[in-house]
Amino acid sequence: MSKYKFCIFDFDLTLVDSSKAILTCYKHTLAKFGLPIPDHKTIYKTIGKTLADSLKILSGINDDDKLEQMRLEYVRKADEVMARDTEFYDDTLAMLQILQCAGVKVGIVSSKFRYRIVETFRHHTSSFPIDLIIGGDDVKEAKPDPQGLELIISKFNACKADVLYIGDSYIDAQTAQNAGVDFAAVTTGSTTAEEFEKYPNIYVGTSLTDIFQHI
Repeated sequence: MSKYKFCIFDFDLTLVDSSKAILTCYKHTLAKFGLPIPDHKTIYKTIGKTLADSLKILSGINDDDKLEQMRLEYVRKADEVMARDTEFYDDTLAMLQILQCAGVKVGIVSSKFRYRIVETFRHHTSSFPIDLIIGGDDVKEAKPDPQGLELIISKFNACKADVLYIGDSYIDAQTAQNAGVDFAAVTTGSTTAEEFEKYPNIYVGTSLTDIFQHI
């Protein structure tokens, strides 16, 4: 199944399609503050960045107090729609379960807060095939800083040679590179296969199933 003993995943656009909910939250927040709403592609391309960084990019605002007000409004809207309007990719849950049954430890390292990831699983499924989650609230530095990956590797007591990180964004590729672990890409986000070739990777696939059939 996999030569890796530890498979760590990004969350948004890697395990789940959260784009509908994320677009709703950003559009709501920007409208609430009377700001112009960028096109869907512009918003979509910020997925994977921290909420603060995305809001800064989309609003053009640099005032920290205003950005914090916007962040809180986004979170309020996300409490309503995020778990409900996020969908697991067709092969996600089965693939995670297959890995666990094969003795592989499964983790998530995401910029999304840990409680939101747990909430999404609970909303859509009774299964929880995850051993550890490191969310944005567990670290001081966001990806591509390797702090999250380093933390989960430490908690797993893993050797880096046994770790694979899987993600949909060039930010994930940079994170794996900075942490010194192998990386596999899935093209379900906005980063193309051609863009991924700029970074060290063991495989670029169209889905999780595609990746694990080739590594």
